[in-house]
Amino acid sequence: MRIGRTIPPVAAPLGLADLWYGLRGLWQPMRALETLEDELTLMFRSHHAFLLSSGSAALTVTLKALASMSDRTEVIVPAYTCFTVPAAVVQAGLRPVACDIDRSTFEFDHEQLASLVTDRTLCVIAQHLFSIPSDVDRVRAMCAAHGAFVVEDAAQAMGGEVHGRMLGMMGDVGIFSLGRGKQVTCGEGGIVMTNSLPIASAIETQYAAVPVPGLGSALASFAKVILMWLFIRPWLYWIPAGIPRLRLGETIYPQHIAIHRLSGLHAGLARRVRIRMMRARRARASVAAELRRRLRLSPRDGDRHPFLRFPVFAATPADKRRLCEEARRLGLGISQGYPTPINEIPELQNLFDGRKYPHAAYVAAHLLTLPTHHWLTDKDKRAIADHISGIVGSSCPPPVTQPQIGAQA
Repeated sequence: MRIGRTIPPVAAPLGLADLWYGLRGLWQPMRALETLEDELTLMFRSHHAFLLSSGSAALTVTLKALASMSDRTEVIVPAYTCFTVPAAVVQAGLRPVACDIDRSTFEFDHEQLASLVTDRTLCVIAQHLFSIPSDVDRVRAMCAAHGAFVVEDAAQAMGGEVHGRMLGMMGDVGIFSLGRGKQVTCGEGGIVMTNSLPIASAIETQYAAVPVPGLGSALASFAKVILMWLFIRPWLYWIPAGIPRLRLGETIYPQHIAIHRLSGLHAGLARRVRIRMMRARRARASVAAELRRRLRLSPRDGDRHPFLRFPVFAATPADKRRLCEEARRLGLGISQGYPTPINEIPELQNLFDGRKYPHAAYVAAHLLTLPTHHWLTDKDKRAIADHISGIVGSSCPPPVTQPQIGAQA
């Protein structure tokens, strides 16, 4: 167990003013919820917004709504993605269909995707992993030919834009997260936004049955937020990081996704979302640019991109394990990403008939992510870069947004 300054892999700004708005939301929940909805619909130019307890809850409700509009049952998801994505598909009573990814961009292998979209496809979930924009228009064109929906997973990309269009608003419906470590946090929370009236009506039907959290639940959540606000600081993070039962940094497949509406407390905590989002993205862009400079990586497009986490590749799985272990001992906040492609999740293996997804498997075996949040000092950035400096190799494809790490000397 490490004792001393420890950088959290992910973190999002949360100040005293935000805690105050959270307390106000506890006592005036309807006002807080309406204020947040108004801010979101204005910022994203969306006609409809629904506030839920988490990004995975938002996705589950959305999938149930889409399923109510069709008799189709297949949902195409990236083979490398957060484990809650296929969990939401299963909880919605649908069948996940995995599509391999392009390991240089983390988006779909579009050639394979074209062969998977059929008249059985209810929707395709397009993700913006680490806040890296994917080609949603290309996915939409494939789906349009078969009458399938496009669900845009912008959980890690809130506030991102492509040619003046907001990420999360380019598909039929967008999913966002307000969880710990996202661009903006209120401890927990998820958002569904759409400009489609039929989809909004179907979501409204599902949303009407979603329970409202009680006062006791909200008070317990506020206590958790206070603890998060306090212990996310690097000089205290070693305490929760050293408690095994918290399982911080582990990727766990959820057997059940709890679904309830966002509380007034959390809506209050998320207030001033635009200002906080822009500050967080500026900080992340600055850290990413500094890491790129210190690692002597060639400047390219996206040099100042606000990565939620900065992705790098290790030359071998053994190098990855060694770097992670050393980084954990040094408290550098470097993490491994998702440990397997979704077809290797034990609870889901029987759904994929032994199919393999080599690019997703490669990323799971080689990927490391570096922290980019506002808590990093110049000393932290230097320590992270020094930990992997001089071992940048050329054995992996040299994509725009993913530098590579070779074997340690």
